[in-house]
Amino acid sequence: MPQVTDAPDEAGHGELPPFAELVLDLTERIPPGRVMTYGDIAEYLGQGGPRQVGRVMALYGGAVPWWRVVRADGRLLPGHEHRALGHYGDEGTPLRELADPPRVDLRRARWDGRQPEPPVPTGGPGSGGIMCADGNDGAGS
Repeated sequence: MPQVTDAPDEAGHGELPPFAELVLDLTERIPPGRVMTYGDIAEYLGQGGPRQVGRVMALYGGAVPWWRVVRADGRLLPGHEHRALGHYGDEGTPLRELADPPRVDLRRARWDGRQPEPPVPTGGPGSGGIMCADGNDGAGS
């Protein structure tokens, strides 16, 4: 069974392999409530594959938000389901309602690696008005 640890490396020397650093850095950038699959991370980085990403997460992933990295079918990491569900609840991560066991709803939760566009201030200095990049004020009107 895969284990999520925060061990520095297999030899205990404290240095991470370059690929592991890339994987962990990207994992830390996944926004709360969003996820990437092991394959998504490998594709985004342009190196390795899902198994290599999984190996990095198993060896070093305990110090990063590991629950934001999931299998391609949205299933949770075996042995860590309860901890992951707690994090998903706290972050509002969409889950598939009727799945048993629970799965992340990848259609709604998957992150493509791009940062969301920040709101654009409107109404001049000091007005406090916020306008989204699409021109709406976010009030739903």
